[in-house]
Amino acid sequence: TIKPILTPINCWIYSVEFKNTQMVKISKNYEPKLTEKYMCEKHKAYFKKKLNEWKTEIIKTNNEALYNGSLDDNSVSADIVDQASSYTDKTVEMKAINRQIKLISKIDQALTRIKDSTYGFCAETGEPIGLKRLIARPVAELCIAAQEKHEKEEKVYADN
Repeated sequence: TIKPILTPINCWIYSVEFKNTQMVKISKNYEPKLTEKYMCEKHKAYFKKKLNEWKTEIIKTNNEALYNGSLDDNSVSADIVDQASSYTDKTVEMKAINRQIKLISKIDQALTRIKDSTYGFCAETGEPIGLKRLIARPVAELCIAAQEKHEKEEKVYADN
């Protein structure tokens, strides 16, 4: 669990609890460093916090979109053009929400990998994914080499 703690000098520290380990404290502006041991407890705490915050923001945005979408209902309008426009808008919104739901699933998978200590390592090669890549894309499962290979194979099959 992640618990924000306000220190006496008005600096937020996030406390992250892991199974079978002691609580790890990181500051609000902590960034993983290359000089630290790869996927040490601080790194795990940082990515767990980042993933949970991202998931919370996505859920909040989706809920707002669904609520606002239910208010803007032109489907009962007499004008057929307004109805078609409303239908198109709702379809685009729902596709975006579906993409976000898939992203939430990937975030949950990444959080599971943090728990079982496989986070940060390539699913194909077992090599470290790298801090820069994980900071840019915290749900990454493949190292750059494996991702490029995967994308080339996708392109080959798409061209056939």
